[in-house]
Amino acid sequence: MTRHHFISNPEARPPTAPSERWHQAFPQGSWSEWPAVRGATANYDMLWVPVTDPNWANLVNEIVKLAPDTPVIVMSPIPHDTEGLRAINQGARGYCHLYANPALLQEVARAVQAGSLWVGPELVDRLVAAARSLLDKVETARQPASSATSDSPGEANRPDLSMLSPREREVADQVAMGKTNKEIARTLDITERTVKAHLGAVFEKLAVRDRLQLVLFMSPGTSTRG
Repeated sequence: MTRHHFISNPEARPPTAPSERWHQAFPQGSWSEWPAVRGATANYDMLWVPVTDPNWANLVNEIVKLAPDTPVIVMSPIPHDTEGLRAINQGARGYCHLYANPALLQEVARAVQAGSLWVGPELVDRLVAAARSLLDKVETARQPASSATSDSPGEANRPDLSMLSPREREVADQVAMGKTNKEIARTLDITERTVKAHLGAVFEKLAVRDRLQLVLFMSPGTSTRG
């Protein structure tokens, strides 16, 4: 059983405490102020930090440094991309609504426990686009000046996608270019639901957990395997 712990702060205004929905999602979960947890992080499998604590960003950073193997999920009453990106930059593995329903909170926990990054769809698109841009710059820097005349530059380092169907390969290629599901659906003239189905099959066949890992997997010479 995963041991969940909510970092509370009774001195914050308003006081930070787990919601009734969080209790419903994790009935065996516990909560306390950070000083009571600092020396006992090994007792917990996942820590939840609300942004209603004014010191939340520093707290997340401290937890990550102290217990790098314990995932941190940041919760916000009004989630937005800038705050979510800050949470991820501080080392959080998840970012979700402070009052999300119990089923969603459990889904967040399962995804993070499995090693995935959980953020809103808009933030995922921004992260994927940023990763794609960075990888393009790295790949450009790797190529020698003579690569323009090479018959098949980087061919030996290209990932093996032979297990994908033609349509799955098209979807994977679109994701690797930083396209959103809506853009992929429009480009391939299929529904977003179909895009999601193909993407799920791609994740399973390539043994990647999420879009970010897929972008890395699709980049020549880049490995996502642990």
